[in-house]
Formats: sequence, C-alpha cells, structure tokens
Amino acid sequence: MDPFAQPQDRSATIGPRFDYLAQAPAAAAICYPFLLRAFHAVVGTQAATPSPLAIVGATLILAVAFVVPFVALALACRPDADPGARRLAYAGVAAPTLYVFLGVVQALIHSPIPDEIVWCVLWLAIAIWSQTARNLVGATRPTVGRWRIVHGMTAALLSLYVAFHLANHLFGLIGPDAHAAVMKIGRVVYRSSLGEPLLVAAMLFQIGTGLFLAWRWSAAPQGFHRTFQVASGAYLSLFILGHMNSVFIYARSFLGIPTDWNFAIGAPTGLIHDAWNIRLLPHYALGVFFVLSHLASGLRVVLIAHGVDRRAANRLWGTGIAISAVISAAIIAGMCGVRIS
Repeated sequence: MDPFAQPQDRSATIGPRFDYLAQAPAAAAICYPFLLRAFHAVVGTQAATPSPLAIVGATLILAVAFVVPFVALALACRPDADPGARRLAYAGVAAPTLYVFLGVVQALIHSPIPDEIVWCVLWLAIAIWSQTARNLVGATRPTVGRWRIVHGMTAALLSLYVAFHLANHLFGLIGPDAHAAVMKIGRVVYRSSLGEPLLVAAMLFQIGTGLFLAWRWSAAPQGFHRTFQVASGAYLSLFILGHMNSVFIYARSFLGIPTDWNFAIGAPTGLIHDAWNIRLLPHYALGVFFVLSHLASGLRVVLIAHGVDRRAANRLWGTGIAISAVISAAIIAGMCGVRIS
C-alpha cells in the first residue's frame, strides 16, 4: 500500500447527502394535528374549568401550532433549497388550512379512517415526492408572462369584497346580531343571482392563477418579500378552495344549514372547546392574516414598479403586516366570544 496515497473525497463516492432540513416542513405538518389534540386535552370541554397552569400550557401548545407554517416559510427562504424542497416548504405553510379541508372531505365521504392517519400518510407521500422531484426543474428565472398582472388586477377588484367581508367579521366583536345585520346588507349583492356566480368565478380564477404563479416562482430561489408573497398566496389559494367547499358543498348541499355566524364559529361548542373545531382557529386567523398581508405584498411590488423608493415600500409593507396581525387577532377574539361593550 502506498503510504503517501491521498485520502479520497468520500462525498464523491457516496453521492449527494440527504437533505434532512428539507423534510422539516413535512415533519412539522405531521405534528400539527397532534398539537391541536394536546390543546383540547388540556382545555377540555365547556363544562370543565381549566386551572391557570392549564391555560398557560394550552396557550403555549397553540402558539407552537401557529409556528408550524412560519417554520415552513423560513425554510422556503433557503437559497440552497432545490425546487422540490421549496415546494414542500410552501405546502407546509398551508398545513393549517389543508387540515380543515381534509376534515371536511373526510366528513363528506363518511371516511372511517381517523383524520390524523390520513394526514400522516398524505404528508409522507408529499415528502417522498419532494425528494423524487427535486431536480426536475432548473433553478432559472421563472417566466410568468402577463398572468401576474391579470392576477393582480383581479385581486384589486376582489379586495372590495374582502374588505367588506372582514369588516363584517369585525362586527362580531359587538355581537352575532350586529354581524348578521351587516351580512344581510352585503348578501343583497354577493348572494344575488348575478353577484354570486361572478364572485365564485373570480375566486376560482384567482385560485388557478395563484397556484400557477406559485409553482412558477417556486422553481428558483427568491428574496424574502417574494417568498412571503408566494407562500401567502399558496395558503390563500387552498384556503379559498376549502372555504368554498365548506360553504357550497358541505353546509348548503350536504347538511342543508345556513352559513351564518353559528356555522362560522362551530356553535354550540365554539372554536376553543371542541376537538374538531379547534382546527378552525388557526385556519381562520392565518386566513385573515395572509389575505391582508398578501395584498400588502402586491401593493409593495406595484409601488416599487412605479418608482417608489424600495425602503419606503418595505416600511409600508411592514406596517401592512402589523395591521394584518391586529385585524386577524380582533376577528378571532370576536369569534371566540370577546365582546366590546
């Protein structure tokens, strides 16, 4: 044996190393329903009165559940991630709304399999796909054509409905009657024979173009603001699709019940004390946060394109993010029973 032989580069012989960090969004998503189960186990039913220690513990558990999509968002920002890993991370951002969507579909098909089992199998499949599809798309600058402009113009029109819808939910802080009165006024337009089909068509268009843009942009690394915009858009696309499924198919067709305040809050048990309904709390809270922050992200792009200083646009974006969080918290507080006297 030659005593002066140089050691070989082992990485060249064993091939590329497995990217364990790339699978973290899937691992976090798999843990998500069990965090909600743990929260319910600590809080209990409406008949139970949890101790102060239990309330603190439940709050921490719920906070960890809220962290799941933001862990995925942080991993989507990795500049060295391949397209498969990046798309897995974007899917992880949408985990809270996907879990609600899964639960509704499970109810519609009368599935005897627990949601958690289906959820774990689903995420294992997505994780495996992300590894097998990791090199199918080159890390080149995505081409989105004019779809980005059309998507933004439609979003500007839909923002009128979004503004009314969220303002309607803020009236929940006054009470269900105030919410119902405002909703009755709005439904004259968006529940009309012309308004509802146009609204549904516009939403479906936004879902299709949004997912197309998210797929294209996820082919290559993006800056933080673009990554946030893509992630929030991916969440919204699935949130809107699931929300329409819940309203039009599950509530109206399957159950034959009105989609009013009681439907939204999961009455009579509410969002907090029901083992199924607790999944609606992050679903709604992040839905409100991401729809407003996604609009703020789009506004930032428009401002920069029209010559506004990037730092000023970023500050305005940050203000929009803070306002989005405050409005989201206020709406969820009203849905959980907080009232303004």
